[in-house]
Amino acid sequence: MSREEFLLPSAIEAIGSTPLVELSRITKGLEGSIVAKLDYLNPGFSKKDRIARQIIEDAEAEGTIKPGQTVIELTSGNTGTGLAIVCGVKGYPFVAVMSKGNSIERARMMSALGAEVVLVDQLPDSVPGQVSGGDLEKVEIKTKELVKERNAFRADQFLLQGNFRAHYLHTGPEFIKQSKNRIDGFCDFVGSGGTFAGCAAALKENDSSIKCFVVEPKGSAVLSGKEVSDPNHRIQGGGYSKTDLVCLNLEHIDGYLEISDEEAKITARLLAQQEGIFAGFSSGANVAAALQLLKGPLKGKIIATMINDSGLKYLSTELWN
Repeated sequence: MSREEFLLPSAIEAIGSTPLVELSRITKGLEGSIVAKLDYLNPGFSKKDRIARQIIEDAEAEGTIKPGQTVIELTSGNTGTGLAIVCGVKGYPFVAVMSKGNSIERARMMSALGAEVVLVDQLPDSVPGQVSGGDLEKVEIKTKELVKERNAFRADQFLLQGNFRAHYLHTGPEFIKQSKNRIDGFCDFVGSGGTFAGCAAALKENDSSIKCFVVEPKGSAVLSGKEVSDPNHRIQGGGYSKTDLVCLNLEHIDGYLEISDEEAKITARLLAQQEGIFAGFSSGANVAAALQLLKGPLKGKIIATMINDSGLKYLSTELWN
């Protein structure tokens, strides 16, 4: 075997092409199956590595980022970790702006990867460890201030098409290839919306009969048109009461699923204990939603979902306490 056949030039090239695993133990006794993409095996331990790479490489191709220019983005920790890796390898200083309500492991990891981490205080009535839409608004304000002060490139995951393209060009086609074109349904917890949007577009272009479902936190299911009753849910990385997600194509949404904090927590623990998959809250929410589909409208079918990030990022939370 030659050196070129196994040697990658950097960790950036290790992003993507993650394994697809059947969850045969957690679905025991049910008709059908769940296949989960282990995106916690990316270098930054989350699916957000994909969009970090795509956003920066798109900007380089378009000439919207200058060599050595500072990159700034708000994050719950995962996008920031991916950007810290990509920017570190490519030589861009990176500033992550994050709410103090997110788990401290994320801030420490980004800092270890060379990022400058700016932590923003939560609102007075917010619960520590539970980031509300209001908390995210404070982070957005601080991010805009820093971008202007430092003449930085904003790696805006909520607006830039790299968020959609990363999953449309790569994650979705990986699902199709690895499953040998046998997927009947797909569900994903929506944060910035890129994973759901990109995968749904790729899956439906390949087979229009595939049903795609948005997963939201119970009590904060605004995309399905419901009022917010619990803005302080525990499922980090989404459910921030944002309805203006530019990535989402409503024609690709076949339904909405709501998952409670407790359901996400219980399912994440079952994933660890029964499947050997050590993941976080939103991954638990995804698999809990897939189980809902297997017990209901997609009984007997094959449902695909994402393992979004690693349980290592939640060791200080009650998920593993």
